[in-house]
Amino acid sequence: MANTFHVAVYVQSIPEAVDMYRKLLGIEPAKVRHDYAKFELQDPPVIFSLNVGGEPGTLSHLGIRYAGTGDVASEMVRVKQTETPLFQQEGTTCCYAKADKFWVKDADGIAWEMYTLLEDVEAETAADRELRSFLGEATTTVEPQDTPPAAGCGTASSQCCVPEELTQIARG
Repeated sequence: MANTFHVAVYVQSIPEAVDMYRKLLGIEPAKVRHDYAKFELQDPPVIFSLNVGGEPGTLSHLGIRYAGTGDVASEMVRVKQTETPLFQQEGTTCCYAKADKFWVKDADGIAWEMYTLLEDVEAETAADRELRSFLGEATTTVEPQDTPPAAGCGTASSQCCVPEELTQIARG
């Protein structure tokens, strides 16, 4: 399996966004939940995910999905050698998937998720305070407005892969 570029954006409504992107991309989503959806394009290879919880129409994060844990580990070693700060997660559950990953932020504060998919799961448990701290996000509890939180979610910023800091950067 080749490495795949990952782009995650915030949307107002998962059902409306899924309907629009079905038409635009000409494919069915690989995964749809009340607060998350994912399209996996083959050409060019892109994982395009839709997240609620941030400012609609803005970037959530970028990333690269690798074929296996060994690939992620090799990349992490390489990045560590450059003395770039990173945050490592092994067997973490986020975006309805279990993954081994690490995160970095570029010079402008854009979060990059470097990961391998271990398996799909039904639970959404992205409320990782250490990750939120690394990304510079607030970890205070805020009640979601339109949709109930999935299992393991209790804050607006704990929605899957929703770096609040990136929303602020995107707004300029």
